[in-house]
Amino acid sequence: MGKQKNKSPDNTIARNRIARHDYFIEDEIEVGMVLEGWEVKSLRAGNLQLRETYVMLKNGELWLIGAHISPLNSASSHVAPNPTRTRKLLAHRNEIDRLVGMVERKGYTLVALSAYWIRGRAKLKIGIAKGKKAHDKRASIKDRDWKRDQARILKPS
Repeated sequence: MGKQKNKSPDNTIARNRIARHDYFIEDEIEVGMVLEGWEVKSLRAGNLQLRETYVMLKNGELWLIGAHISPLNSASSHVAPNPTRTRKLLAHRNEIDRLVGMVERKGYTLVALSAYWIRGRAKLKIGIAKGKKAHDKRASIKDRDWKRDQARILKPS
């Protein structure tokens, strides 16, 4: 028998699926996260929620607000974990300057889309987004339902 090729494991930690429902995502940027040791262990276990998360620009730096990293039960007793603390994000200066211009002048919002591992480092994909109105959301739902029906109709028997 030939040697079986292992498929690469899914490196995704968490996704913010509601973000694409609530916003038009114009562009995406990958940034790093400044984490504490217990947070890295919790991320490896998949304990991250991005549902009500957004990114804020303050003093020329990016900050992740509202992300919830649940501490493990086996966490050290001398560390007092704060699951919803504000975390600093790492990006190049020219990317941050571009984001400042888009957020302050053009009225965009920065939302966290997904978190994943790259070469042992936790990365976060943030989206430059504009909010959807109620009629835009209805149109998106209608399009999604039509695509699902279309796939069902065209599915070979």
